[in-house]
Amino acid sequence: MTEKISTLIDELKTLTLLEAVELVKKIEETFNVDASTGGGVMMAGVGAAASEEAAVVEEKTEFDVSLDEVPKDKKISILKVVRSVTELGLKEAKEAVENTPKVLKEGLTKVAAEEAKKLLEDAGATVTLK
Repeated sequence: MTEKISTLIDELKTLTLLEAVELVKKIEETFNVDASTGGGVMMAGVGAAASEEAAVVEEKTEFDVSLDEVPKDKKISILKVVRSVTELGLKEAKEAVENTPKVLKEGLTKVAAEEAKKLLEDAGATVTLK
């Protein structure tokens, strides 16, 4: 093993569980790979205690989009976005906008939830993903 690899392994051993998860995600994005198909090879250098914690901590796969706050001057533009995101009728969308905080969509994928959140925030709403 080269000194460079040895140094990297030593650095990996010092990562917290959250840092290790972030590292794996970044490697997957950067190299367009799926670490889950490697049989856990990516977590091997983190240690037994971290892998036990990893079994307990599951990554969330479903998200709810919650409309938390609607400024009065942005109400109409937010209402339009709520209608497009939720496919609600005008009356139902208006009730949702006027009765915040309100969960607009449930069980969305991370990508879909983030897209809906961005659209609503661009219109001026305060939104959280749960």
